[in-house]
Amino acid sequence: MKKLCALFLLFTGGMLSAQDRPNKLPNEQWVSLFNGKDLTGWVKVGQEKWEVEDGAIHGQGITEEYGYLRTEKKYRDFELYLRFKADADGNSGVFFHADFKPGTATVTQGLQFEIDRRLGGHTGGIYGDGRDWVVWPAPELEGLIRQTDWNEFLLIVQGNRYICYLNGVKMVDFTDPKPKSFDGYIALQLHSGGEGNMWFKDIRIRDLTVR
Repeated sequence: MKKLCALFLLFTGGMLSAQDRPNKLPNEQWVSLFNGKDLTGWVKVGQEKWEVEDGAIHGQGITEEYGYLRTEKKYRDFELYLRFKADADGNSGVFFHADFKPGTATVTQGLQFEIDRRLGGHTGGIYGDGRDWVVWPAPELEGLIRQTDWNEFLLIVQGNRYICYLNGVKMVDFTDPKPKSFDGYIALQLHSGGEGNMWFKDIRIRDLTVR
């Protein structure tokens, strides 16, 4: 945790108290994507349950289908910091460059940084865009996820290069030789099967997109 906090502070240049600057970090480039009170700035995709409890986003699988909570805005290049906790074995992930078939939870494009609290679940690996697994973390890193406690993600997407830090450790640093998606929503996922029970908080982004 100390390693990832140090990395985050290096990116942000330090943090102000929430009372002083509730929505921004000091360098004016990092902004909060979640206000800790409601789902302003987010859009539910599918029928799963998303609500705010105790200052965190709580996602629960209540059907057998996939469910997502996506940003209102699309992002191309960015650095994203968040904390997550899994209260069940149903896996999850953080999608990027994502989009959906209108009116459904069908993903039409996008990759995800995997979250799966089970050992060997490849948390931090990259999956999607019709290609299944794109890259896994090294086997010796599989046990870094805290199965019953809060974890920290630092996710960096720049062009076709994707980097993931989990709890201060670099899990993957992958340059995609055949990228399929280049722009889209960021989305939190609940996997199909109705077992998802995920928490997310402290979600902050540095948007590097040039349009």
